[in-house]
Amino acid sequence: MTADELIEQVKFNEAGLVPVVTQDVTDNAVLMVAWANAEAIRNTFASGHASYWSRSRNTLWIKGETSGHFQDVEEIRYDCDGDTILYRVRQKGPACHTGERTCFYRSAYRREEGNA
Repeated sequence: MTADELIEQVKFNEAGLVPVVTQDVTDNAVLMVAWANAEAIRNTFASGHASYWSRSRNTLWIKGETSGHFQDVEEIRYDCDGDTILYRVRQKGPACHTGERTCFYRSAYRREEGNA
């Protein structure tokens, strides 16, 4: 599939964005969630590096461009409704801007052993 073929399948929101879940291919850990527009998707296909759309800066950003913590994209999937994309990546360094491996390093709830 080409970038444009994927873009045809994706249901972008009213701002022209789609959420992207980023997952490590080595252990399936969810690293982060960000947004992409058509430009970011095209750039990801062309460069092989995960590209996103920064809503706060209103610009394209390539993960790792300033930190060196690039995400080399191994596979791009999209969900059954076409309203979410999954980047499966090889992460170089931490994914989170805090320096944590994943942005999901804090736990709010964990089922205790023996609870049904």
